[in-house]
Amino acid sequence: MNNRRTRQRAAVLRVLTSCQDFVSAQELHALLAAESVPIGLTTVYRALRHLEATGGVDVIRDDAGERLYRPRPAEGHRHYLICRCCGRSRPVDSEVVERWAERIGADTGFAAVEHTVELTGICAGCQPTADEGEPPPCHWEPARGPAHNCAS
Repeated sequence: MNNRRTRQRAAVLRVLTSCQDFVSAQELHALLAAESVPIGLTTVYRALRHLEATGGVDVIRDDAGERLYRPRPAEGHRHYLICRCCGRSRPVDSEVVERWAERIGADTGFAAVEHTVELTGICAGCQPTADEGEPPPCHWEPARGPAHNCAS
């Protein structure tokens, strides 16, 4: 994969970094278009694929299977707890998961073991108060959901 830094990759990373939660390629493209950045959706996907291959982003899938992206912190790979209602994400301590994956690889003789752990729940802001009763069924749909707290 080409490792040269392009204006488009820099723009994708800048906008992605301004978002506090996971976002889709389409959402990034819309944010870039709102800033009048001339970039095609295919180029956004290529930039995200490059960032993923080089360890620059964490990736999850939503309920529909769409890939969502968030810049990877300097400390490296993270796992997240994601609200099923609003999509807000929160990094969680996952050292036990990392050790488990390493042990499974060693015990089975596999190399380069990768893993996906998905934790979802309902954040405090989306939970009903005592007088509201049962929570509504929550299924976050990024295309129709909130704007993921991206700086404009």
